[in-house]
Amino acid sequence: MNSNLKNLKTELELELQSILSYWMKNTIDEKNGGFVGQIDYNNTTNNEAEKGSVLNARLLWTFSSAYKISKNKDHLNTAKRAFEYISKHFYDTEFGGIFWSINPDGTPKETKNQIYAIAFVIYGLSEYYSVTLDKKSLELAISLYNKIQEYSYDDVNGGYLEAFTREWQPIEDLRLSEKDANEKKTMNTHLHIVEGFANLYNVWKDESLRKVIIDLLETIGNYFINTETGNLRLFFDENWIEKKDVISYGHDIEAAWLLLQCAEIIEDEQLIDRYKKYAIQIADVTKKGIDTDGGLWYEYNPETKELMAEKHWWPQAELIIGYFTAWQISGKQEYLDIVFKNWDFTKKHIIDKENGEWFWGVYSDYSTIEKDKAGFWKCPYHNGRACIELINRIAS
Repeated sequence: MNSNLKNLKTELELELQSILSYWMKNTIDEKNGGFVGQIDYNNTTNNEAEKGSVLNARLLWTFSSAYKISKNKDHLNTAKRAFEYISKHFYDTEFGGIFWSINPDGTPKETKNQIYAIAFVIYGLSEYYSVTLDKKSLELAISLYNKIQEYSYDDVNGGYLEAFTREWQPIEDLRLSEKDANEKKTMNTHLHIVEGFANLYNVWKDESLRKVIIDLLETIGNYFINTETGNLRLFFDENWIEKKDVISYGHDIEAAWLLLQCAEIIEDEQLIDRYKKYAIQIADVTKKGIDTDGGLWYEYNPETKELMAEKHWWPQAELIIGYFTAWQISGKQEYLDIVFKNWDFTKKHIIDKENGEWFWGVYSDYSTIEKDKAGFWKCPYHNGRACIELINRIAS
C-alpha cells in the first residue's frame, strides 16, 4: 500500500475514535435522557437548548456505522441510546411522523414534518438495524418511508415536497433554515431522501423501494445536476421552475460521491455509469472552490461574483470522500493529492486539538468561527463519515 495512504488511514482511525469519544464524554444528557441540545464554541453545555431530530438521527447513524469498524460496545450502547430516545420522544405516535425538535425534557416543541429530517431518521434506523437486527428499528424505518411516499411524493410532477404540518397538511414555511429559499423542492432534501432510502434498501431488499430509488436518481440527474456547469441547482417550485441561488461547494462534492454510492447499492449499471461521469465532472468544477491551502470555501454567488470566504467543517469532510472517489474512478493522482492537502488543512485549522471534535470552521484569516461544537446542525455525521468511508476504502 502507498505509504501516504497507510498514514492517512491510521490518522483517520485515530480521529474517528477521538470524535466518538468527544460525543460520549460531552453530550450524554444524564438529567433528561438522550443527548444535550447544544455545546457552544467554548465547550460550554447548554442544558436548556432544544433538541433537534437531525442531530439525533445523525448520532444514531454515526455510532451504528462506527461500531462496524470499532466493535466497541460503548459505541453500540450510544447508538442504542439514540435509537431509544428517537423512538420514545421524536417519533409522533399519533400521526406517524418525526418532530422537528423537542424541549430538553423530551416534550414536542416544533412539530412540523420536515422530510429532510425524516429521511435522516430512516438513514439512522437502517444503519442501527444492520448492526443489531432489532426489528423495531426496521419497522419504524419502513413506516417512515411509507409516510414520505404517501404525503411527500409529487404524483403530478415527480420529486418530493419539503415539509408538512404535524397532521401532514400543507405548511407555509418550508425552509430547513433561515438561509434557505422557501421553495417546495430542494436539492438538499432530495439528496438525503435517496441517501436514506438507499441505506434502507441495504437491509430491506424491497423491489418497489428499488424502483423508487431509481426514479429518485433519475429525477436528481434530470433536474438538480447542471450538466453544463457541473454544479448543483438548489431550489425549485413544484413545477420544476428553478430559483437561482448560490453554488454550494460542499453540497456539490457531497453529491458527487453519495449519489454514485446510492446507484451502486441498487446495482443499476446504467445509473452507476451516469453517476461516475457526474462524480468526475463535479470534482473537476469544485476545484474552483479550493483555496491554495487545500481548504474548501463555503459558497459562491455567480450573480454577484461574491465568495462566502469561510471554510466550514463539513465541506472539508465531504471533499475528502468526493476526491478520493474521483481518484478511485479515474486513477488520476491529482485527485488523491487534493485529499492529502485538504486533510493537512483540516488537521491544522479545523480539528480542535485541545477539546476534541472539529470547530465550525475558520474565516479567511484563519480565525475560528465561534459557533456550536455540538448542536442542531453540528454533529459527528460528516466528519465521522469521512473517516469511516476512507478507513473502509483504503486497503489494509
